Amino acid sequence: MEQVAAFEVSDPGILTTIQDLGRYGFSQFGVPPSGALDTFSLRVGNLLVGNREEEACLEVTLMGLKIKAMKEVVIAITGGDLSPALNGEPLEMWRTHLLLEGDAITFKKVKAGCRAYLAVSRGLVVPKIMGSCSTYLSGNFGGLEGRPLRRGDILYTLDIPSSLDKLGLRFPNDWIPSLEKEALLRIIPGPQDRHFTEKGVQTFCSSSYQVTPQCDRMGVRLEGPKIERRSDVEESIISEGLISGSIQVPGNGKPIIILTELVTGGYTKIATIISTDLPKVAQLKPGDQVRFKPISIEESHDLLKEQEDRLKNFKEILQQR
Repeated sequence: MEQVAAFEVSDPGILTTIQDLGRYGFSQFGVPPSGALDTFSLRVGNLLVGNREEEACLEVTLMGLKIKAMKEVVIAITGGDLSPALNGEPLEMWRTHLLLEGDAITFKKVKAGCRAYLAVSRGLVVPKIMGSCSTYLSGNFGGLEGRPLRRGDILYTLDIPSSLDKLGLRFPNDWIPSLEKEALLRIIPGPQDRHFTEKGVQTFCSSSYQVTPQCDRMGVRLEGPKIERRSDVEESIISEGLISGSIQVPGNGKPIIILTELVTGGYTKIATIISTDLPKVAQLKPGDQVRFKPISIEESHDLLKEQEDRLKNFKEILQQR
């Protein structure tokens, strides 16, 4: 199928990459999933413009991106509020918009959150590597030549008429995640929570931690009260596989939240963030606060079902259009 130029990058911003829902099944070869950090926002953006949920989108970090439309195209912007604007005028998020040739989209400043997602009807066309279009920055592959966007880059879509019947669609306000400067992250204890004292676990679950500037697509380092370890266990363990949401505690006792671009680690893991709260982690930026709340596996399943039911209901609404 033919491709057509859809956008020209006038300013790449601080960090903008092409991401989809990630590449899975290759961790044994040292290849992490990568993919969108806020998968919920990417999925909703794609549904709004008539795409499959897993289509490649732009993940915009913090601010600065400016792109110019090279053809008529339908878009939606979801995720963090980075003050998106169309030709200098504020652009409503979580709904569809029609861009005409020459229109410019900018992300001016951070109002809330950290990462926004720009979905385009028919998706962005880049080669699939190991079944995914996602950019793996440390591995230098995926997305657009394995790197962030640069000034002058041209982004392509399939040469199919845009879904104009999707114009004006909105995601229900009640279902849009709230973005707060103190995030409550629900966790499942373990797998090595027994390596910490009762006091250490209590400290972890009752304290507020601050996001440090050491945060990227690999992980988020936190600053706060030290988590006390048992004296009869080692600080490190034999390196083993990691998943997004694992919370490692290194020798200094300060937790690190693991994200999508790491596959192994040798620090003990006190807990794991539930999957439905990982989008909250994606929206954290330096200076934000986090707290942790233990819940049961059954509760986490209920929360996941609630999220998926909402998306299912939204798909049914879209099918009626």
